[in-house]
Amino acid sequence: MKITFLGTGTSQGIPVIACDCEVCLSKNEKDKRLRVSILIETKNNTLVIDSGPDFRTQMLREDVQDIDGILYTHEHKDHVAGLDDVRPFCFKHNKEIEIYAHQRVLKALKGEFHYIFDDRFNYPGIPRIHANEITNTAFQINGDEVTPIEGLHYKLPVFGYRIKDFTYITDMNYISEKELEKVKGTKVLVINALQKTEHISHFTLAQALEIVEKIKPEKAYFTHMSHTLGLHDEVSQELPKNVFLAYDGLEIEI
Repeated sequence: MKITFLGTGTSQGIPVIACDCEVCLSKNEKDKRLRVSILIETKNNTLVIDSGPDFRTQMLREDVQDIDGILYTHEHKDHVAGLDDVRPFCFKHNKEIEIYAHQRVLKALKGEFHYIFDDRFNYPGIPRIHANEITNTAFQINGDEVTPIEGLHYKLPVFGYRIKDFTYITDMNYISEKELEKVKGTKVLVINALQKTEHISHFTLAQALEIVEKIKPEKAYFTHMSHTLGLHDEVSQELPKNVFLAYDGLEIEI
């Protein structure tokens, strides 16, 4: 399994518009973060988790030629805004793009992108999407089992996902012990770590480290990081030897 970090930033990305902090002004490419998303390649599938507003840029940067589907964590704009940009995959391969999301998220997508899902329009240039409603129960995509992990983003339920020995969690600040049981045994854990100070809807760096300590993966990578977390190279020095700050374009093999 190959994992590529498409984006590792928050809803504003880094640099933040009009910000002159040291992170936003940094010349280190690892401090430049697009909106959070990840690419998962198995022998059966090429899957993306979330299609944010930088989806087009991310697909071009990584030279992605096709995808088998998109898994959605939740309906916030920084995770869904790029759905329309799947069109070239539809046209090139003459197919529908499979999307997988909770009923609530599908409802939001159908409202946001009404022209895609409303048969009355049937415009020939729109993306062709096949919506799959999922619940907090494991399901199959072309032979790969996908296990949702439910947590809270303040009061909003959000799905993380486990595929084989890889687990991806973003935009959460609470996961129950029952849901964490699904994560145990994971070799590689990716989890959000927004900043060092308390936040209403995201794990802080310390809270993310606590989750890592509970799960004890071989390696852990932090994502969905704000410019307020600090410089990539400096924060990296503060982490345990098996924990890393992810960065855009990072590739790992499992």
